Amino acid sequence: MKTLYLECGMGAAGDMLMAALLELIPDRQAFLDQMNGLGLPGIRVDAEPAVKCGISGTHMKITVNGQEEESFDAHGHEHEHEHEHGHNHAHEHEHEHEHDHGHEHGHHHHATVADIDGIIGGLDVSDRVKADARAVYALIAEAESRVHGRPVQEIHFHEVGTLDAVADVVGVCLLMERIGAERIVASPVHVGSGHVHCMHGILPVPAPATALILEGIPTYGGQVQGELCTPTGAALLKHFVSRFGDRPVMAAEAIGYGMGKKDFEQANCLRAFLGESESEREEITRLECNLDDMTGEEIGFAMEQLFRAGARDVYTQSIGMKKSRPAVLLSVICLPEEADRLAAVMMKHTSTLGIRRQDMSRYVLNRSVETVNTAYGPVRVKTASGMGVRRSKAEYDDLAALAEKNQVPLETIRREL
Repeated sequence: MKTLYLECGMGAAGDMLMAALLELIPDRQAFLDQMNGLGLPGIRVDAEPAVKCGISGTHMKITVNGQEEESFDAHGHEHEHEHEHGHNHAHEHEHEHEHDHGHEHGHHHHATVADIDGIIGGLDVSDRVKADARAVYALIAEAESRVHGRPVQEIHFHEVGTLDAVADVVGVCLLMERIGAERIVASPVHVGSGHVHCMHGILPVPAPATALILEGIPTYGGQVQGELCTPTGAALLKHFVSRFGDRPVMAAEAIGYGMGKKDFEQANCLRAFLGESESEREEITRLECNLDDMTGEEIGFAMEQLFRAGARDVYTQSIGMKKSRPAVLLSVICLPEEADRLAAVMMKHTSTLGIRRQDMSRYVLNRSVETVNTAYGPVRVKTASGMGVRRSKAEYDDLAALAEKNQVPLETIRREL
């Protein structure tokens, strides 16, 4: 099975991910020619050789009209090129004229989420790449909306950050399509530490939007001072990666190094492994508790909080307890490294005084998602394969949304698919 493993031990920015993936394909110049021929206004994409701690790799230089986006850590040192900085530049405006934000770019225009959607829609790429790119931007916009307390439609991105971030997102989506991995796994994400400058002031690392996007994903800080994971990098990982954890047993056929711009004591790079692996058996943990004094509404709320916190599955069973009391068994399935955090969530939102933990392993089919276009609109289809089995299922939310939009029965969309 064709497997892609992303090692994010020094963080994840969109340009680093694109550079690492570029090193996995044979015809790199063809990809660069395609990117520079897409018609993104003023965009130029170049792959430059780079060396970090004696390791050779690739740095993606993306400029807008010859200008490269920069950011700065709170201690005043130049930070590596992290294009989107939605948390720096996604903000609301009460006026339609340009604003001087007091940084080196001076006056500039701003783009809305609808503008970005229009840019993506006009690109000469496949429908699958467009759907992936829009899904990634939806994650970023939703996080910015929550951070700023404004509807998604009112979120604005500054022009330079928008265009080079679109190049990052589309570039990674194109490379993912070319690579065609059946399974994508990533390590826990190193987010950095300290603070970073933005137009709103000095913010903690990870920045608020990045932290929201990374909900449910294992992350850590460490001693590196600086922002190592950007909103774009976080959104790309969340969209494409099916599991975060150790590298699976695989025979690597290609290894790519995507370099950041800044130098640390550790090599500032994102490493990608592409190769063959067998169907996976993964380690999981089951957390359980018995509940006999909570209402159905309270248990339902607790289940929602556990899913939101990153549980793989949450379910209940009816049981009988001492004194013939009817009760509910609440079970949570999660990765072992997430068990302590999710146990705390169970304690917080239930009345239990104790939680049982059982570590085990399970066989899993390899999962992938592709977007299929129908006469009514695009539908995501999940495919599971391995161990002699292959099955596909349409995403219910997509079916329901299209049925409502087109005022047709759900089954009509299924038949069309």
